[in-house]
Amino acid sequence: MDIKNLLEYFTHSFTLFIVFPAIVFLGLYLTIKLRFVQISGLKQSFSVLTKKGDDKDGNISRFGAISSVLAGNFGTGNISGMAVAITMGGPGALVWMWIMAFFGAVIQYASCVLGVAYRKKTKEGEYVGGPMYYLRDGLKYKGLAAVFAIFTLFGSLTVGNFAQINSVTLPLQKMGLNPFYCSIVIALLVGVVILGGIKRIASFASYIVPFKALLYLGTAFVIIALNYDKVFSAFELMLRHAFGFSSVVGGFMGMGVVKAITTGFDRGLFATDAGTGIVPILQASSKSESPILDGIATLVAPFMVMIVCTTTGLVLILTGVWQDSSLQSTNMVTHAFTQGLNSPIGGYIVFAALLLFAYTTILAWSYCGEKALGFLIGPEKSYLFRLFYIVLIPVGSVLNVGIIWSLADIAITLMVVTNLIGVIGLANRVIDSNREYKAADALKA
Repeated sequence: MDIKNLLEYFTHSFTLFIVFPAIVFLGLYLTIKLRFVQISGLKQSFSVLTKKGDDKDGNISRFGAISSVLAGNFGTGNISGMAVAITMGGPGALVWMWIMAFFGAVIQYASCVLGVAYRKKTKEGEYVGGPMYYLRDGLKYKGLAAVFAIFTLFGSLTVGNFAQINSVTLPLQKMGLNPFYCSIVIALLVGVVILGGIKRIASFASYIVPFKALLYLGTAFVIIALNYDKVFSAFELMLRHAFGFSSVVGGFMGMGVVKAITTGFDRGLFATDAGTGIVPILQASSKSESPILDGIATLVAPFMVMIVCTTTGLVLILTGVWQDSSLQSTNMVTHAFTQGLNSPIGGYIVFAALLLFAYTTILAWSYCGEKALGFLIGPEKSYLFRLFYIVLIPVGSVLNVGIIWSLADIAITLMVVTNLIGVIGLANRVIDSNREYKAADALKA
């Protein structure tokens, strides 16, 4: 067994026996206790983003914070990650992604409530927070808090750096360009933004995130509209593969279904970051009047990400490209969009969107890595991580795509498991805070 297969075996086994049941049971518990907040709070989530809150404590606006979150969420996992999901787990993996996102959203809500509740203000006046702070100050697990910070550093390099740049350089290589040289140019462009800190990242993300989402989704919706007569069959195919009602995947809970579950959850975690802990790190800088409102504000993120992921998956299925074994990752998606529009323009749009998706995700994860290092060694020298991060960007362009995605999955899994310990241990605080907020809100009404 080579290293790639060994890594895949480890991640899928860990997901199936630990991550999958943990997210389902904790997600179900919080969903009931918080009265389906991921659904009931979605409308309010959109509305609170427009509130400026200039008189509140924090470094950036709530919209800027959510833009930073979406900058991290809207990455290559929404595009090339869908090709990986369907290739490895079949169309049914998309259904399990929805299930993961549903339960992951309420876990993310709880994480963000805790992240703001336990955030700290540095000597420089910057607010910092995240799982490492509520693990240390809420549960008094100093060692585990440090472990999470280390896992976040690992995640920032694999998920936020190597996986993003590798997905971008695949189509560049197909065009005949040198991926290493191209990655150096991207590294320089990344440096221009991240050296300015969270305010510059949030400001940049506030402009670019809506644009890149509209560019990509608009094109995907056109392709779906052109194939509207196949949409129902596509969803039917997803459901049959997800639950084993297909001769292709075998009997119920056969190996095909197991593969769909593990792949769907792996890709769902990668795409949404729900439960990983990076969202509360990014959200901690927001101007806040209530941790509950900050938790509500973040509900928009997994919802939007699942729309992007679902449209990508639909395009791959509707065009039939998902069955082409000669294509992988980004190249599969560019081919599907080219075929869907019957024009090379489709591929160019995917590449442009992918470049923007990867670029903003690299920015968001660099901030998370820096805050993790700051937790470990102090904020005074943590800025050095930005330089280290920029230098490593070209490395991802030359690494094997399979190994990169496996390492990224391991990093995400380790972060999720560690963060879940914090959420489980402090779940009652979130439930009580949510109940008190709702009671106070009812009295105002």
